[in-house]
Amino acid sequence: MIQRVAVYCSASDGVPQPYNDAAYRLGRLLAEAGIEVVYGDGGIGLMKWLAEGALSAGGKVTGVIPQFMVEQGWNNPRSTQTIVTASMHERKAAITRMVDAMVALPGGVGTMEELFECLTWKQLGLHGKPIVIVNTDGFFNPILAALDKMASERFMQPVHRNEMFTVVSEPEQVLSAIAAARTWGENMRDQARTV
Repeated sequence: MIQRVAVYCSASDGVPQPYNDAAYRLGRLLAEAGIEVVYGDGGIGLMKWLAEGALSAGGKVTGVIPQFMVEQGWNNPRSTQTIVTASMHERKAAITRMVDAMVALPGGVGTMEELFECLTWKQLGLHGKPIVIVNTDGFFNPILAALDKMASERFMQPVHRNEMFTVVSEPEQVLSAIAAARTWGENMRDQARTV
């Protein structure tokens, strides 16, 4: 049963409003389903909209943030709970341990780094949790094209490109994508080598 979902997304203001709207809708949908949102605790950008969406539906929002970001005042005081870590690495590891699934919304290099670390760890068999990419307004199309090229030129096994994560276009598709995700055990790393 899915109890907590990590959402990776931007903490940048000034992005086109459809991205903020999608973050808000996702937060609300997760909360309405009784799922706790775990995120980077940012107080601006998509992170803020995600948290507000969940809180608007009475949901729980847990922020995980490194100490140096708290010192800069980047945390969200409206989070239900805040977990402070010593470093970025500890933040990512803590989030991965806490959650049952991961979702990526549009963002910058930090969001991409988090997404790719989740994908790498899954490819290596370090976790088997569902990963969903919300491709709002085609934001991830260039990255998906790069992944296609990696697979077609054998830098990545096709099973990793085709079955390790799911791409949806709307937040309303996230919960069904999580439910339909392929079971992914530690042995998938070795099975993929024979594909």
